[in-house]
Amino acid sequence: MSEQARRRTPNPSNATKAPRPHRRPKKDPVRILAFEALRAVDERDAYANLVLPPLLKKARDKGDFDGRDAALATELVYGTLRRQGTYDAIIAACVDRPLREVDPPVLDVLALGAHQLLGMRTPSHAAVSATVELARVVLGDGRAKFVNAVLRKIAQDDFDTWVARVAPPYEEDAEDHLAVVHSHPRWVVSALWDALGGGRAGIEALLEADNERPEVTLVARPGRATTEELAAAAETEPGRWSPYARRLAEGGEPGALTAVAEGRAGVQDEGSQLVAIALANAPVDGPDTRWLDGCAGPGGKAALLGALAAERGAALLASEKQPHRARLVERALAGNPGPYQVIAADGTRPPWREGSFDRVLMDVPCSGLGALRRRPEARWRRRPSDLDGFAPLQRGLLTEALRAVRIGGVVGYATCSPHLAETRVVVDDVLKKTGGAELIDARPLLPGVPELGDGPDVQLWPHLHGTDAMYLALIRRTA
Repeated sequence: MSEQARRRTPNPSNATKAPRPHRRPKKDPVRILAFEALRAVDERDAYANLVLPPLLKKARDKGDFDGRDAALATELVYGTLRRQGTYDAIIAACVDRPLREVDPPVLDVLALGAHQLLGMRTPSHAAVSATVELARVVLGDGRAKFVNAVLRKIAQDDFDTWVARVAPPYEEDAEDHLAVVHSHPRWVVSALWDALGGGRAGIEALLEADNERPEVTLVARPGRATTEELAAAAETEPGRWSPYARRLAEGGEPGALTAVAEGRAGVQDEGSQLVAIALANAPVDGPDTRWLDGCAGPGGKAALLGALAAERGAALLASEKQPHRARLVERALAGNPGPYQVIAADGTRPPWREGSFDRVLMDVPCSGLGALRRRPEARWRRRPSDLDGFAPLQRGLLTEALRAVRIGGVVGYATCSPHLAETRVVVDDVLKKTGGAELIDARPLLPGVPELGDGPDVQLWPHLHGTDAMYLALIRRTA
């Protein structure tokens, strides 16, 4: 009998075989947790940095996770969120319908798979297999087949090849090209470029820095802890600019340090530390005994200001509108060596008298575009119209800050956003309407920090300074 005839002849043993039993999908605790975190971000507008820690703790307490599992889950969640826009463009090229017609849970699973295929070192077959198993668990067998088909298409090329295919040429549409390549909404690219100025190299470096995992930076609160103590307690490196900073080695757990657990030290980006230090060191005319943090929640800057004030015998009043955030400020300031008070009050309708303070910090609510490394999902959540909502509040808070400071005293206006509408435009508008105040040069108060621009205000950048994109203007009341 020929080979072809044998292939066409039924095998009697096959004819009598029982149907293959249904195989239950294998549950992968790491990928299930990552999926749950992404769903919380999407469904509840939660922030990953708030959702992920309790999920990881629960998994560790149950014995499901070890340190490597926690690191993998963290990379899956944050890596997927940082590159979500690029992955969406690639997924869109691999499906036969608009993405808005694909169920959000399916898109989350596909994005997790795309990140493993294109953004990690996971072998292609393992990335596809593990993601399809996840889809079977959380979506069901039917949609798992769709996930399998899409991921197999994605697996045919690497990240650079896909980006070259789905992004428009830079020469035809520079902002849209950068938006797809670096996974930022187009309006955010435009706003950051306006604030940064310069050519292509600078904006690409900034956008790429937004997609990097930020270092964990500790602050040793003066009079309560030292950088030497932090260095002895954990593997750290010196801060770049702040004399109170230590950078924690990758994988280090801040909460395990005694000084952090006791509140004598904390986790705080160096940009935030520099804002507090600059205000504390700004020259004032006359006494220097009463300081105000007018938007103190959740308390990181207030804790550093309180410690710096205590060294000089000054008292700090920390005010926060939201009572639950005021409680966080109380916790951050607990044990401060000098006098302080925490109140729940609206900074636009303050209970204090005009001219009551020598130094005032007003770190105003903003779009948060300066902290996209830490909250990558914020780039997709914000809209240009949000700036219109922040504008009256920012102007109102700065106006009241200038009323709160005495003649000869200094106000620090800060935002964690480089958007011009939240920084220089606000300061310029308020100074024009208020009068009796002048900008002072903030740059000498950040010694050793390079590339601070023309002044007198200061804009920090992730790609230039390794910090969040904090903005600071120092204003002296003159009349």
